[in-house]
Amino acid sequence: MTPSFDVARDEILGALKSVLGTPESMIPLHEPEFRGNEAQYVHDCVESGWVSSVGEYVTRLEDDLAARFDVPRAVATNNGTAALHICLLVAGVEPGDHVLLPTLTFVATANAVSYTGATPHFVDAESRTLGVDAAKLREYLGTAARLESGKLFDRATGARIRALVVTHIFGHPAELDALRELAEEFCLVLVEDAAESIGSLYRGAPTGRHGAVAAVSFNGNKLVTTGGGGAVLTTSKELGERAKHLTTTARVPHRWGYMHDEVGYNYRLPNLNAAMGCAQLERLDDMLVRKRTLAERYRDAFAGVEGVTFLEEPEGAQSNYWLNAIVLAEAHVGHRDELLDVLNSAHYMSRPLWTLMHRLEMYADCPRMDTSAAEALEGSTINIPSSPRLADPGRSPAVVG
Repeated sequence: MTPSFDVARDEILGALKSVLGTPESMIPLHEPEFRGNEAQYVHDCVESGWVSSVGEYVTRLEDDLAARFDVPRAVATNNGTAALHICLLVAGVEPGDHVLLPTLTFVATANAVSYTGATPHFVDAESRTLGVDAAKLREYLGTAARLESGKLFDRATGARIRALVVTHIFGHPAELDALRELAEEFCLVLVEDAAESIGSLYRGAPTGRHGAVAAVSFNGNKLVTTGGGGAVLTTSKELGERAKHLTTTARVPHRWGYMHDEVGYNYRLPNLNAAMGCAQLERLDDMLVRKRTLAERYRDAFAGVEGVTFLEEPEGAQSNYWLNAIVLAEAHVGHRDELLDVLNSAHYMSRPLWTLMHRLEMYADCPRMDTSAAEALEGSTINIPSSPRLADPGRSPAVVG
């Protein structure tokens, strides 16, 4: 029997207190962490004068990312949304196309599709990963779409369905084997929105290398940050070179001339930001260890709390636990906002899932499949403090100032 909300609320507060202590001021949801060579590398840029979009740290960051994700090419960009926009362009998405993407995602995913002139076509999530439900999507496409000469078309509109974007929510890898198989079956380009999943592994391999292209984000709230920034990852050197060309205003290389052979984008990452990223990547493994330690403490603390479940990494995956989350039992869903108020008032910064994309005014008329699972998750999922410093060795949970 599910306990009353009052009991559950007190037990949730008790679980957070056992892990984080009694805070005297707000514990942020996710803080950036600068404990390495960030200041030194940025100082190098200032001293050398190479502070803009060309410099050794841009090249180094791209090389480091390619090595980290085990891909032949990485292209640094000024933010993660720009990276995803470029991913879609090099994947061949054209105006008038449909792009399948989760309704349970951050708005940037849908916005990037809109930038291409394509139409977002929203699909449902599964509760185990929060990612795209491959089995349900296969069933949907079997009736809502038709294959013709190696191309997939939407039956209702006749539009070409060009690509499938998969988001790894909170750093938890989606079921990539099933999704890759589905993409091949329906002649779709698989694009990974890996904005939140740097350091996460799916069956031993990094997220971001399972589709044709992937986007990562280095926003200030991400595990690795450059202040603002992102990157395109690809397993194709050819697509990588095209991504680099598009992000650098499509300028044709020349010693002094300015010739551009198509509409390009000024999506370049400044050397200053790249320098910070290089230092952050040097410390990624240490941050991952502490993130997982924090997740384990939460898992143990919430194990005895009835009416709430701690969201754990899917089987066969290793999550970076970018944002930790709890999921309320159905009996408590109606009290979600009340609980959010209680947690934030107690200085444990907490937030709900993003508003589902199909509920936003500008996307309300876009095509979608049944999204009942995502809707249930939207009403029941709460993020809780997730900064790696919260698991620092020797840190006492007694009081957090």
